[in-house]
Amino acid sequence: MKVKKLTRTVLEDVADVLSNGGIVCFPTDTIYGLLADASNGEAVERLYSIRRPSGRPFLLLIPNVAWLRDLGLMFTERHEALVQTYPATFIFYKWNRLPLFLTRSGKSLAVRKPKAQSHVFELLKILNVPLVAPSANPEGEKPATTVKEAMQYFGDKVDLYINGGTRKGKPSTIVRLMYPKGIRLVREGNIQFKYIFDFYTNFKPISFSLPAVALSEFFSLDPFEIDLPFLPPR
Repeated sequence: MKVKKLTRTVLEDVADVLSNGGIVCFPTDTIYGLLADASNGEAVERLYSIRRPSGRPFLLLIPNVAWLRDLGLMFTERHEALVQTYPATFIFYKWNRLPLFLTRSGKSLAVRKPKAQSHVFELLKILNVPLVAPSANPEGEKPATTVKEAMQYFGDKVDLYINGGTRKGKPSTIVRLMYPKGIRLVREGNIQFKYIFDFYTNFKPISFSLPAVALSEFFSLDPFEIDLPFLPPR
């Protein structure tokens, strides 16, 4: 197994490992996570086998809010603004039949856009694809706070470990976004829910209040048969 120190220059090495189907233990903007390319079904299934045998869907980290549309999620301008403003985890219902390796037959998907200027955000910009990103611990165990703890958990099952020091931050706040309106707290973590709720209730849409998912594009299509641009053929 390889261990490297977290620097901006090492991000290209991390991107290469991920692009080639590898799994990387990486300090996210909250806690250590295990990263895999969300467009690579084999890599995602491998991550399930070592991290989450129960098969519950993983969180996706996205490089920008344009991916809400590319993933076929059901969202409005207000929802889009929340994702752009807060690095919390937001659960969306979806139009598309995303591949089973991402959704496990579920009707929703959790996404988060990390803090700008964080190393994981810079990594996402290099790759320009979403990453699955569960915390660095076996299911039911406490999240690793150091690379040493993560290595004790996973050993050579992970291809590359990035040492970013001790990470004891709170996991991300999780909020379910109802469609077309409404939000519900699932777990409070790095951001107090009251700030998210106040932003949501006071948000003034810039445009006429049609969903930002641009439903007019889908009126002539079966919403469950829309192809996803970044995923391999099903």
